[in-house]
Amino acid sequence: MSTTATTRIVGAPVPRKEGVDKLVGRAQYVDDIEREGMWHGATVRSTIPRGIIRSITFDPCINWSEFTIVTAADVPGKNHIQLIVADQPCLADGKVNHCDEAILLLAHPDKHKLLEAAGAVRIAYDPLPPVFTIEESEKQNEIIHGEDNILKSFLLEKGDVDSVWATAAHKIEGEYRTGAQEHLYIENNGMIAEWNREDGITVWGSLQCPYYVHKTLRAVFDLPDEKVRVIQTETGGAFGGKEDYPSILASHAALLAMKSGHPVKMAYDRMEDLAATTKRHPSRVRHRTALDKDGKLLAMEIDLAIDGGAYSTLSSTVLSRATLHSCGPYVCPNIRVRSRAWATNIVPYGAFRGFGAPQAIFAMERHMDEIAAAIGIDPVELRRRNFLHEGDANATEQRMREPVILDRLLDRALKESDYHAKRARYARENPINSVKRGMGIAAFYHGSGFTGSGELYLNSLAGVDVTVDGKVRVLVSNTEFGQGTNTILTQIAAEALGIDFSDVIMAPADTAHIPNSGPTVASRTSMVVGRLVERASLQLLAMLRDHAGLGGRSRGDFFAACARYREAHGKVESLCRYEAPPGIYWNDQTYHGEAYGAYAWAIYVAQVAVDTVTYSADVEDFWAVQEVGRVLHPVLAKGQIEGGVAQGIGYALYEKVLLENGHMANNQMTNYIIPTAEDVPPIHVIFEQIPFRYGGYGAKGIGELPHDGPAPAILNAIRDAIGVPVNTIPLLPEDLLAVLAARKCVEEPVAQ
Repeated sequence: MSTTATTRIVGAPVPRKEGVDKLVGRAQYVDDIEREGMWHGATVRSTIPRGIIRSITFDPCINWSEFTIVTAADVPGKNHIQLIVADQPCLADGKVNHCDEAILLLAHPDKHKLLEAAGAVRIAYDPLPPVFTIEESEKQNEIIHGEDNILKSFLLEKGDVDSVWATAAHKIEGEYRTGAQEHLYIENNGMIAEWNREDGITVWGSLQCPYYVHKTLRAVFDLPDEKVRVIQTETGGAFGGKEDYPSILASHAALLAMKSGHPVKMAYDRMEDLAATTKRHPSRVRHRTALDKDGKLLAMEIDLAIDGGAYSTLSSTVLSRATLHSCGPYVCPNIRVRSRAWATNIVPYGAFRGFGAPQAIFAMERHMDEIAAAIGIDPVELRRRNFLHEGDANATEQRMREPVILDRLLDRALKESDYHAKRARYARENPINSVKRGMGIAAFYHGSGFTGSGELYLNSLAGVDVTVDGKVRVLVSNTEFGQGTNTILTQIAAEALGIDFSDVIMAPADTAHIPNSGPTVASRTSMVVGRLVERASLQLLAMLRDHAGLGGRSRGDFFAACARYREAHGKVESLCRYEAPPGIYWNDQTYHGEAYGAYAWAIYVAQVAVDTVTYSADVEDFWAVQEVGRVLHPVLAKGQIEGGVAQGIGYALYEKVLLENGHMANNQMTNYIIPTAEDVPPIHVIFEQIPFRYGGYGAKGIGELPHDGPAPAILNAIRDAIGVPVNTIPLLPEDLLAVLAARKCVEEPVAQ
């Protein structure tokens, strides 16, 4: 482990800032909040996947005069959600493109009457043929988006792929698929909205990105910035699921509030949340790879497709990250990646932890094991021969200027897991046992921060101020939803200012009072925003030295200087804007250059048991070895890894979204299965620390990395156990039965 500068607070397991309030029940989630005169809102949704709305009628058994009714005709501004592409209507207007699309909104003071009323709205349709899969969309028999059903496409090229195939010693092909995945945060989506002519719109809600919601509300209501206010309430989990969708729900609640003249709360139950909100994009990735006689990569040709659903949402950036992670942490001189996001008549897919990287890395790491099997080389050795090292160039021809220690991570993972000895033992024991065991490995990296020029485009602003009652406040729009933002950023400020951790608090995530430091996504908070908070804190010290006589570095010296500065100059505040690390260049047209300012690196090892009687696969043990820059809080960092691995186990073995005519049929926690505590094995978390000079106190991103590696490591271990490749997840018992039955049919053909 590399040495780091001595610190008092950064690197220490300080208490979570919001921990006590959550523990004792003081934390106020959106459904805990009541407003005077508040009504409740409900959504009437499409029951078909695609069609023209012919009529909307209201059953006369309901006294509709008691209700506020909102349709697309009531939208005062643009009837579109303002994401990367504004193609998703706030409310369907004349047509629907997926089941559960919002058509009409209702509000009433008694939320129980809403259910009856929603069921009494009759919508007649002229159905149109739906498109449900990537393959159907590719055929273009039905054009449901643009001219070709393509929401977004990329082409990444390096070298001359076509010149390699004729002389390569080995050419290996494979196809790999991943399914949709539900976020299943503990707290469902919820929003409260108020409206008046003087102040405009104020919303409170469970969300990740206050300024994303702010942008949409400005457009939907055609209001200036100062007439829209977004306040985050305590948020019970997100995983990306509260990045894009809250803009829709906030707009709905605000439309009802404006028309009814009352505050309106909209809080989904679990069934509605599961059916109507975004999921992880399903994927299909085809690999064709050329290698020399020694197992060195010569060329990769990759065709990557994701299902984007009915509207663009964030598919372009998900596809971008998938494209950039599709070649893995390997040196290859010739690369071609063609990637496309295809439109279908499914609920739009959106942001989810990993943001396209888990799909791409699953395919790459499964393919590496299939290459190893095909050419007769150990899968560990194949990876080691092709690892990126410092000074090498990756797929975008970005030169690795920071240390790359994949070999060290690999050695540590092999030693800690006893990989080789166990693999040899299981190879001897498996032929005579009905429960077969295997070991699997995955090597990967995850880019920290927004891709390419994204951080420059965001132009993030963050800082600190000092209140009159002697508290330093961190001023950011980055939100806490369980991952530790409040704690990490206050640690950084306290460390830089030389004061106590208890002296620093977070300013409320309220767009009326905080600067736009960008969204809480993309593994950027600790690295990018943490660095801004560190710089702003050091800048504040310089201001106090120059203008308030700050001499010593004690806590008392600091607050005395703050008092003098306030008396002489007014507000004590320091803000800093994002500055890219030197030498960063990205070409959006050619998709070449420095895709990310830094990468986090990892080797994961899974030990599995496959029962050939019950057809169940269980993860018995798991090792996660990673380099994520400096670890700012060891307990929170370990929790991030453990949580990501558990979620990755669900992605690999349990979580299956079942669709019937485009609607999620298993939209309950009784039949959408996630791992329980009994299904999660011991997770051995190991960090190697190499501080990144341009991250907050040396940090890189950590939140998304641990979801990238579990699924391929687990499926590689299953392949090791049963000797048969399995290239699709989730792998449920019925899927494993089909795989093993197919093998038996091949090995033991039925006599004719």
